[in-house]
Amino acid sequence: MAEQYRVDLSEIEGTISRLNRVLHDMGTSASNCKNSTYLPAGALGSAEHGFEEVKTLHTAHKQIQERLYEIVEHLEQVLDDFGQKTKRTHDAFADAEAQNRAAFNRQ
Repeated sequence: MAEQYRVDLSEIEGTISRLNRVLHDMGTSASNCKNSTYLPAGALGSAEHGFEEVKTLHTAHKQIQERLYEIVEHLEQVLDDFGQKTKRTHDAFADAEAQNRAAFNRQ
């Protein structure tokens, strides 16, 4: 006896919707990485007042800020790729279901 499989297209649609929401939120995160973590040059103090490590701290902050942005950007790309593949899968299953229904109705 042949086993039958059924794909719940509404679950795939739900996955696509959730991925789109995550992508939207990730856009906000990318923006925050660049804009909300700004640290002005004198915010940590100054070398003139005996704080020699200020330049090192400021440089480290800038490097971490850039790395966080790269990570968020990579996550956005991965999620977008997965979302597109999920959409194509949904469309392929929907097309197959329509073809099967049409073939069944012709019999």
